Amino acid sequence: MSTLQNQYDDAMLDFSMADYDAAIERLEAILDQDPSHFEARLALGMSFYRNGDYSRAISEGHKAEKLRPHEQLVHTNLSLFYMKSGDKITAEHHGLQARIASWRDPEAPAAAANPENELKMAQPRPANVKMP
Repeated sequence: MSTLQNQYDDAMLDFSMADYDAAIERLEAILDQDPSHFEARLALGMSFYRNGDYSRAISEGHKAEKLRPHEQLVHTNLSLFYMKSGDKITAEHHGLQARIASWRDPEAPAAAANPENELKMAQPRPANVKMP
Protein backbone atom coordinates (compact mmCIF):
# COMPACT_ATOMS: atom_id res chain seq x y z
CA MET A 1 0.00 0.00 0.00
CA SER A 2 1.38 3.40 -0.89
CA THR A 3 1.88 6.06 1.72
CA LEU A 4 -0.13 9.26 1.80
CA GLN A 5 2.96 11.11 0.62
CA ASN A 6 3.23 8.85 -2.43
CA GLN A 7 -0.46 9.34 -3.14
CA TYR A 8 -0.05 13.10 -2.77
CA ASP A 9 2.95 13.06 -5.13
CA ASP A 10 0.89 11.15 -7.70
CA ALA A 11 -1.94 13.67 -7.35
CA MET A 12 0.48 16.55 -7.86
CA LEU A 13 1.86 14.85 -10.96
CA ASP A 14 -1.69 14.65 -12.34
CA PHE A 15 -2.22 18.31 -11.44
CA SER A 16 1.01 19.35 -13.15
CA MET A 17 -0.08 17.47 -16.27
CA ALA A 18 -3.41 19.38 -16.20
CA ASP A 19 -5.34 16.17 -15.48
CA TYR A 20 -7.44 17.87 -12.82
CA ASP A 21 -10.11 15.17 -12.70
CA ALA A 22 -7.49 12.55 -11.80
CA ALA A 23 -5.88 14.93 -9.29
CA ILE A 24 -9.26 15.55 -7.66
CA GLU A 25 -9.93 11.82 -7.42
CA ARG A 26 -6.54 11.15 -5.80
CA LEU A 27 -6.76 14.13 -3.44
CA GLU A 28 -10.24 13.13 -2.29
CA ALA A 29 -8.91 9.61 -1.58
CA ILE A 30 -6.16 11.12 0.57
CA LEU A 31 -8.66 13.27 2.44
CA ASP A 32 -10.90 10.24 3.03
CA GLN A 33 -7.96 8.73 4.91
CA ASP A 34 -6.79 11.94 6.58
CA PRO A 35 -9.27 14.85 6.55
CA SER A 36 -6.65 17.12 8.16
CA HIS A 37 -4.08 16.71 5.35
CA PHE A 38 -3.61 20.43 4.74
CA GLU A 39 -1.62 20.25 1.50
CA ALA A 40 -4.14 17.86 -0.07
CA ARG A 41 -7.02 20.14 0.97
CA LEU A 42 -5.29 23.18 -0.52
CA ALA A 43 -4.47 21.32 -3.75
CA LEU A 44 -8.03 20.02 -4.02
CA GLY A 45 -9.36 23.56 -3.95
CA MET A 46 -6.92 24.61 -6.65
CA SER A 47 -7.84 21.56 -8.74
CA PHE A 48 -11.52 22.50 -8.62
CA TYR A 49 -10.56 26.08 -9.52
CA ARG A 50 -8.57 24.91 -12.55
CA ASN A 51 -11.56 22.80 -13.59
CA GLY A 52 -13.75 25.91 -13.45
CA ASP A 53 -15.79 24.71 -10.45
CA TYR A 54 -15.45 27.87 -8.37
CA SER A 55 -18.09 27.00 -5.78
CA ARG A 56 -16.33 23.72 -4.92
CA ALA A 57 -12.98 25.52 -4.93
CA ILE A 58 -14.34 28.05 -2.45
CA SER A 59 -15.78 25.28 -0.27
CA GLU A 60 -12.43 23.47 -0.16
CA GLY A 61 -10.64 26.77 0.45
CA HIS A 62 -12.74 27.36 3.55
CA LYS A 63 -12.03 23.83 4.78
CA ALA A 64 -8.30 24.60 4.42
CA GLU A 65 -8.93 27.88 6.25
CA LYS A 66 -10.38 25.94 9.21
CA LEU A 67 -7.21 23.87 9.33
CA ARG A 68 -4.88 26.90 9.19
CA PRO A 69 -6.82 30.14 9.61
CA HIS A 70 -3.78 32.42 9.36
CA GLU A 71 -2.09 30.75 6.39
CA GLN A 72 -1.26 33.28 3.67
CA LEU A 73 -1.74 30.85 0.78
CA VAL A 74 -5.23 29.88 1.98
CA HIS A 75 -6.39 33.49 1.77
CA THR A 76 -4.54 34.12 -1.49
CA ASN A 77 -6.35 31.16 -3.04
CA LEU A 78 -9.72 32.19 -1.61
CA SER A 79 -9.22 35.68 -2.99
CA LEU A 80 -8.54 34.21 -6.43
CA PHE A 81 -11.52 31.85 -6.22
CA TYR A 82 -13.92 34.59 -5.15
CA MET A 83 -12.65 36.98 -7.82
CA LYS A 84 -13.24 34.40 -10.55
CA SER A 85 -16.70 33.66 -9.16
CA GLY A 86 -17.54 37.38 -9.43
CA ASP A 87 -17.55 38.26 -5.71
CA LYS A 88 -15.03 41.11 -5.69
CA ILE A 89 -15.81 42.30 -2.14
CA THR A 90 -15.12 38.90 -0.57
CA ALA A 91 -12.08 38.50 -2.83
CA GLU A 92 -10.70 41.79 -1.50
CA HIS A 93 -11.38 40.66 2.08
CA HIS A 94 -9.31 37.51 1.56
CA GLY A 95 -6.64 39.47 -0.26
CA LEU A 96 -6.30 41.65 2.83
CA GLN A 97 -6.25 38.56 5.07
CA ALA A 98 -3.41 37.19 2.94
CA ARG A 99 -1.48 40.44 3.38
CA ILE A 100 -2.02 40.37 7.15
CA ALA A 101 -0.94 36.72 7.27
CA SER A 102 2.29 37.64 5.50
CA TRP A 103 2.98 40.19 8.22
CA ARG A 104 2.36 37.60 10.94
CA ASP A 105 4.52 34.91 9.37
CA PRO A 106 7.41 34.24 11.75
CA GLU A 107 9.25 32.47 8.92
CA ALA A 108 9.22 35.57 6.72
CA PRO A 109 12.66 37.15 6.47
CA ALA A 110 12.95 39.95 8.97
CA ALA A 111 14.06 43.37 7.78
CA ALA A 112 16.77 43.34 10.43
CA ALA A 113 18.30 40.28 8.82
CA ASN A 114 19.17 42.42 5.82
CA PRO A 115 20.24 45.93 6.86
CA GLU A 116 19.57 47.25 3.34
CA ASN A 117 15.84 46.55 3.83
CA GLU A 118 15.69 48.21 7.22
CA LEU A 119 13.75 51.44 7.60
CA LYS A 120 16.00 54.39 8.22
CA MET A 121 15.39 57.67 9.95
CA ALA A 122 15.06 60.66 7.69
CA GLN A 123 18.33 62.51 7.28
CA PRO A 124 18.62 66.29 7.06
CA ARG A 125 18.79 67.56 3.52
CA PRO A 126 22.10 68.96 2.42
CA ALA A 127 22.13 72.70 1.98
CA ASN A 128 21.36 73.99 -1.50
CA VAL A 129 24.46 74.88 -3.41
CA LYS A 130 24.29 77.79 -5.81
CA MET A 131 26.40 77.56 -8.88
CA PRO A 132 28.35 80.76 -9.80
